[in-house]
Amino acid sequence: MKILIQQVNILSANSKFNGMCKDVLLENGMIRKIADAGTIKEKCDETIDGLNKYLSPGLVDLHVNFQEPGNEHKEDLESGCRAAKQGGFTTVLCMPSTNPPVDSGSLIEFICNRTQNQLVDVLVAGTISNKQEGKDLSEMFDMHNAGAKVFTDDKRSVMDAGLMLRALLYSKNFGGKIFSFAHDQSIAQKGQMNEGISSTQLGLKGLPSIAEEIMISRDLILAEYADAEIHFSTISTKRSVELIRAAKKKGMRVSADVSAAHISLTDSELKSFESDFKMMPPLRTLEDVDALIKGLKDGTIDAICSDHLPEDVENKKKEFELAKFGAEGLETCFAAAYTALKNHLSNEQILDKFTSGPQKILGLPIMSIEENAPANLTLLDLRQEWTVERKNIFSKSKNNPFLTKTLLAKAICVFNRNQFYRIQ
Repeated sequence: MKILIQQVNILSANSKFNGMCKDVLLENGMIRKIADAGTIKEKCDETIDGLNKYLSPGLVDLHVNFQEPGNEHKEDLESGCRAAKQGGFTTVLCMPSTNPPVDSGSLIEFICNRTQNQLVDVLVAGTISNKQEGKDLSEMFDMHNAGAKVFTDDKRSVMDAGLMLRALLYSKNFGGKIFSFAHDQSIAQKGQMNEGISSTQLGLKGLPSIAEEIMISRDLILAEYADAEIHFSTISTKRSVELIRAAKKKGMRVSADVSAAHISLTDSELKSFESDFKMMPPLRTLEDVDALIKGLKDGTIDAICSDHLPEDVENKKKEFELAKFGAEGLETCFAAAYTALKNHLSNEQILDKFTSGPQKILGLPIMSIEENAPANLTLLDLRQEWTVERKNIFSKSKNNPFLTKTLLAKAICVFNRNQFYRIQ
């Protein structure tokens, strides 16, 4: 397949063409030629007008739940990849919270085989503990040999400090990376939303920020003792940012991500008792949002993710206390993040949190827009303002907190694996 993207602005910090308006010719899944705008005249299968648009390396999402095997009625691998393409992502990391959990090499292979022909590169995380029960180590080395680079119990935080220490020590022997979701359930108990003024006003049991911060403190101490890398998934509080910033200054090998929702929304959204805003970690205060944005700006937080967790109507549209935590978010992730950050970070800084930032965390090659490089790309319109409607949601589930909200920026096309998808 031969595709010409005309007069497009290149947004790739590691490229010598960064900031330039160029014609870009793609052929057989590679970037064959980059030339001055208007100078490539070859006949192509597709010609795309890139005027006033930006071409970036393909976006990477560090945290998605595709629910297959076991909960295909909420999301399956095909519908998950469709939602990812719609959001401009060409690479995603699937969490192991399926039924059964991904705790063996055979399940890693199952997901890899089921997605091998997709445009989206689907990477798979294995569990830390057997059956995700938090008691014994899973078959981590077997999963690593099957292709897993990351190990996490996802939203089931590892409460046993000894188990987390063994995981850190064991995984570093073969280059695996531990992702920690910091949440102390013994403190959180049956909390429904962030503990604060809003929870008091609404009469809902609060989830205190220390439930996250204590676990971050513990896991930083364990990682330092084990001399191992650690990554913190979907952090949400001001103090969490401060703890990770201090650890980085000490020279520790620590990284972190934040979801687009947690830099865009606050706990005041829950005044409507709309369960689509019921997330884990919970939406926090404006002070926390400001601290998270500052953490992105100074490099404390390395990546932005969707934290895509589709839930069916039966689990979301019920009394708030009974509704499950989680929000669908692939299609709106980049736009929500860009809308929240456009006045705080440069375009290059924002794109770094979706490209080279997560690629470094996953140990992937850093993609750059250069001739003879793989055509793993996302075309973006950073000027397009749009209101999120149900028709924009391509996931099987529709529990998106940005429905009816107006966002800025939208992915237009994605290119990967010699495939091309024009976003609807």
